[in-house]
Amino acid sequence: MEFGFTTAAYVVAAVLFILSLGGLSGQESAKRAVWYGIAGMALAIFATLIGPGAGLWLLSLILIALGGVIGYQLATKVQMTQMPELVAAMHSLVGLAAVFVGFIAHFEMARVAGLKAEGADLTTLGTFATLIAKKTTVELNILRVELFLGVFIGAVTFTGSVIAYGKLAGKVDSAAKKLPGGHLLNAAAAGISLLALIWYFNTGGFFPLFIMTLAALFIGYHLITGIGGADMPVVVSMLNSYSGWAAAAIGFSLGNDLLIVVGALVGSSGAILSYIMCKAMNRSFVSVILGGFGGPAGEQMAVEGEQVAIDADGVANALNEADSVVIVPGYGMAVAQAQQNVAELTRKLRAKGKNVRFAIHPVAGRLPGHMNVLLAEAKVPYDIVLEMDEINDDLPDTDVVIVIGSNDIVNPAAQDDPNSPIAGMPVLEVWKAKQVFVSKRGQGTGYSGIENPLFYKENTRMFYGDAKASLDLLLPKID
Repeated sequence: MEFGFTTAAYVVAAVLFILSLGGLSGQESAKRAVWYGIAGMALAIFATLIGPGAGLWLLSLILIALGGVIGYQLATKVQMTQMPELVAAMHSLVGLAAVFVGFIAHFEMARVAGLKAEGADLTTLGTFATLIAKKTTVELNILRVELFLGVFIGAVTFTGSVIAYGKLAGKVDSAAKKLPGGHLLNAAAAGISLLALIWYFNTGGFFPLFIMTLAALFIGYHLITGIGGADMPVVVSMLNSYSGWAAAAIGFSLGNDLLIVVGALVGSSGAILSYIMCKAMNRSFVSVILGGFGGPAGEQMAVEGEQVAIDADGVANALNEADSVVIVPGYGMAVAQAQQNVAELTRKLRAKGKNVRFAIHPVAGRLPGHMNVLLAEAKVPYDIVLEMDEINDDLPDTDVVIVIGSNDIVNPAAQDDPNSPIAGMPVLEVWKAKQVFVSKRGQGTGYSGIENPLFYKENTRMFYGDAKASLDLLLPKID
């Protein structure tokens, strides 16, 4: 009966998770999708607590309450601008959990083997130990491979996510860096891991598992340090995929069907998203996995000219005279929390009969969908929020483009400079519009450290200052 209820609950939870993923693909259904995910996770936890192997109720409830309190604190205090690093931090916890579960599975296998050798009574073992005791030699070898892979992927995910968090939070230099030896070090660590697998498969000892864990921790660290800040959105989705595969591998080790399904869902969806983003950035998916991009190929083209500033009156005059306006939001808008001001500007311009639309690059911000979430929060109509491919052809016929806190996604160097770190990356061709206004704090190069020739073009004017404060000055002048 216990197994029957748990299995049925896991099936329902898996369906809810699938509905959640499907709903998150659209802004209109995203809120409902989140509730599907919450319901699925609540059901999965409940079924696990009362299912086979239930016990340690007090400790379980204490840990659930502690996790709930921490999660609530994070949800209420973390700003939208900090969501990318929060996601990376959560991925690191999934990876660390996979490592710990793999170690525990190994120790449990050793304990059961010792009891068998002593001829001890195995009927009093726990659920997982009983499952191990019933396995044949072949099945135990398969289990060793499964937990080995779970620990390996989990260790790579853990250190990789910690470094990604550091880069996104500004605690680690965002530039692409590698130790002397570069990819050879990664290859050596992977080779050591493969030898450790053979060693572990034949002996079942802890030492090869430990050696592999150290090598995997290094691989995760070195892979992500070798990727530049401009490519962090891809890294976050890639680490999301890694965490899913780590969970699936551990699910196989524990014989937990739901963990396998959920891990496969997360792993495959993260891999698909990474592939889509790589295409959007004209990057090789394989080179992302290997940490092989993020630095310039040679000397970059010099930027000539100077940045010309404009005040709120000048921007307002241009907007009042324009018929078509395109707004390009970026991470700077999120930092300034200017989305409500942007939404109000949109409402005022549309009330005057102007054609106002938003242009969203696939990797705008530091997390996929970052800008879409902010605009939805500010109640910007979904039908005027367009993807890059939908709006790029219209930019030459646009009167005014307002760029709010974006850099790489509107950088013409991606097309003009073959030595640029973003060479070949599809970008929003805003410089083709009649006038371009860039809302920016100052003359710096931004997070990625790449100079932007757009800021020096004749039809571009720099609207310096905090985005929210600048829009506060601009809004009253839109008559």
